[in-house]
Amino acid sequence: MAASATAPPPAAAHLRRVVAASLIGTTVEWYDFFLYGSAAALVFNKLFFPDSAPLVGTLLSFLTYAVGFAARPLGALVFGHFGDRLGRKKLLVVSLLMMGGATFGIGLLPTHATVGAAAPVLLTALRLVQGFALGGEWGGAVLLVSEHGDARRRGFWSSWPQTGAPAGQLLAAGVLSALTALLSDDAFTAWGWRIPFLLSGVLVLLGLWIRLSVDESPVFKAALARAATRTSDGATERLPLVAVLRDHWRDVLVAMGARMAENISYYVITAFILVYATTSAGMAKQTALNSVLIASAVHFVVIPAWGALSDRIGRRPVYLIGAVGVGAWMFPFFALIDTGSFGNLILAVTVGLVFHGAMYAPQAAFFSEMFATRMRYSGASIGAQFSSVAAGAPAPLIATALLSDYGTSTPIALYVIAAVLLTVVAVGCAQETRHRDLEQVEPTEDVQQMATAPSGTDARTA
Repeated sequence: MAASATAPPPAAAHLRRVVAASLIGTTVEWYDFFLYGSAAALVFNKLFFPDSAPLVGTLLSFLTYAVGFAARPLGALVFGHFGDRLGRKKLLVVSLLMMGGATFGIGLLPTHATVGAAAPVLLTALRLVQGFALGGEWGGAVLLVSEHGDARRRGFWSSWPQTGAPAGQLLAAGVLSALTALLSDDAFTAWGWRIPFLLSGVLVLLGLWIRLSVDESPVFKAALARAATRTSDGATERLPLVAVLRDHWRDVLVAMGARMAENISYYVITAFILVYATTSAGMAKQTALNSVLIASAVHFVVIPAWGALSDRIGRRPVYLIGAVGVGAWMFPFFALIDTGSFGNLILAVTVGLVFHGAMYAPQAAFFSEMFATRMRYSGASIGAQFSSVAAGAPAPLIATALLSDYGTSTPIALYVIAAVLLTVVAVGCAQETRHRDLEQVEPTEDVQQMATAPSGTDARTA
């Protein structure tokens, strides 16, 4: 039986191995995903949409970027269903292979100059595979740690898979920064952009080796055993998706609302910034990439610190600090970039990501604690990924369109602030989850057991 909220923590070495398996997998997958976003901002407009005006080509590149988000909800449904039925580990291996294979394939794609209109079609297809895989990756990675981890420090330990996002961004920005520094613009556009995509193959093998070395979540195995007992007693287990929508629909809405400010602000700060800094502020591509590189390193460090704080004061207070902070920072953020100073650009992006980390760090524990074990993968994934379609997917596209139409950052800042208001309302309506026991049987599950168990049987003993 897995550790309860009052049981002693698991062996430190085992827990660190589980954290490493989740972290390296999410790092590889986010490296793949962010690499695409950076390439969309820097070169894809020239390679796959060469007949369009520069800003229009960038918009079309970001449109293919957004297509990947459209596939996330489907990935959340499929991976969530099978992750709640078969286990977290198996599905995480599948998601890693799919994501890495699609990214490696992008590195081999012919461009518009070679195959014409087929090039953006192939690019979009591989982008859909990326999005589908990432839709299933996040929920499984954070649950594997949350369900293994020390309940008293769940916020801290489960925040480590979250550092895979800045680690992946750091790795992607670092590789791109090194290539743009070493290669001329012509060489990078001609063939240099392929190198970081092809490197994904090596990273996937490393991530797969580590991920295969860990055990399935003990909380899930205990829940699976309970489900087998109930089934043998004549009970009928609902599909995870049906159970989520019936018993946890409010939690799904809370998770979706909580993601709005977190998702939109992140892609404005890390993806759209490459467009804004180079077009409106007149900075070099290398300068913009370096600012994201430095800020991502800070982001990586502060996420576990925010996660640890959520163990002390709660998930909701930390989340609200991040949301309000991001909203208050938006106008100074763009004002600092407009100065054209590299130091101010670093400050703008770094402070923005520090506030973002306060939302992102407790998110893993917060969402995990909302749902029962046998519907947790589905619930957490649906809440997280369905909001991505309305939040992260169009964020760079909307920001670029606003810049094109108005020529100023003001409407972009207001766009992020509107998302912050939605998140504040959602988190404000949520219950604090810090002290919840992930192994506890849900009341709705108990009622179903008692209604279907044979006469004279106490279903709570299942």
